[in-house]
Amino acid sequence: MARPQATPESPGSRALVVDLIRSSGPISRVELTTATGLTQPAISLIVRKLLDDGVIVDAGTAPSTGGKPRRLLDMNRRARHGIGIQLGLESATFVATDTNGGVIARERLPGAGTEDPTMVITRLAAALRSFASAADIPPASVNGVALVVPGPMRMNPDVVIEAPSLPHWREVPVRAEFERALGMPVLVDNDASAAALGEFWSRGVSRYHSFACIYIGSGVGAGVVVDGALFRGASSNAAEIGHIAVATDGPECFCGNYGCLEVMAAPRVMVQRALAHPGIAARLRLDERATVAQNWEAISRAAVAEDPDAAELVTDGANAVGRAALTLTNLFDLDEIVLSGPGIATAGSIYVREVRTALRRSFARKTHLTTVDLSINPTDSAAIGAAALTLQGELAPGHGPALKFSGP
Repeated sequence: MARPQATPESPGSRALVVDLIRSSGPISRVELTTATGLTQPAISLIVRKLLDDGVIVDAGTAPSTGGKPRRLLDMNRRARHGIGIQLGLESATFVATDTNGGVIARERLPGAGTEDPTMVITRLAAALRSFASAADIPPASVNGVALVVPGPMRMNPDVVIEAPSLPHWREVPVRAEFERALGMPVLVDNDASAAALGEFWSRGVSRYHSFACIYIGSGVGAGVVVDGALFRGASSNAAEIGHIAVATDGPECFCGNYGCLEVMAAPRVMVQRALAHPGIAARLRLDERATVAQNWEAISRAAVAEDPDAAELVTDGANAVGRAALTLTNLFDLDEIVLSGPGIATAGSIYVREVRTALRRSFARKTHLTTVDLSINPTDSAAIGAAALTLQGELAPGHGPALKFSGP
């Protein structure tokens, strides 16, 4: 692979070095020079600045191979803290992570519901201050907060979300409102995109891997990381796997297309089918008054326990996800896919099996293997990814949006 062209003055050079230490550390300066293509003086300059900033630490020496032992460098887990909020209709999740993306605190609260958005924002801002204090997170180690939500958004200065599951939040200037309530910089992003970055950051994935995360909540989304950065497209709405058509004769989707994965296999759609199936609904005691998450959990548990009707329903949905994953893999020539999100927390093994089966037909299958794994923390991955957004923008500038306070 050709080495990236970078100079010590460019933000990309710092991002490159941080990425390599994050994914390969402990690592020596000599190894960084070889891997980056930068000169030894350039690496020394960048490393010195990262050490001065407390981002990395001296991690001892490598075993001698006959010459002078090489000094090793690693990430300083306590250098910075990331704080992320995942906001959904039913719940909101706070997560705080260390510099490497390791979770150090977590809290779940009621979500947006039908409450007025301004009241929700005020409530969450107050709860977040208490959360950070209880977790004993030094304010100086937090550069800002990231909020992630489902669905598309318009990335204007205030950020307006257009999530179908949060219809009463349309035309709400989310970023500006949260910044006023918190008094600090706020990023707003898509939950699936954030989950992809969170998995990339916390799993130590190499920047040279084409990496994707398929995120299943009540709907289905995805994010793709290329060269260490999220692939965002023209309007930060890239990799919308939920709107790949998987059934030419399928129903109309809210996006205007027909047979989208979203209307064929999203958990909320699968729950509707189960409720309409007398055998499943009665046997599993599904309740129309329960939340999508509660009913889907019952269906998923039954599927894993090999209830024939539930297993068939979940497998059909996972098969559709596999077909869409095949398209995504062919488009991006992916090295690795991680499946994540609360929708696969229980029946993840079925989804992994169906996606792996689908990728046996990938265009590049004879050239390289595309690995498919399950997230180790599927329920909180979007919130972890939100925290990673705040860290990447500061520690690896040029890879992510910088946190800038737009408030008074």
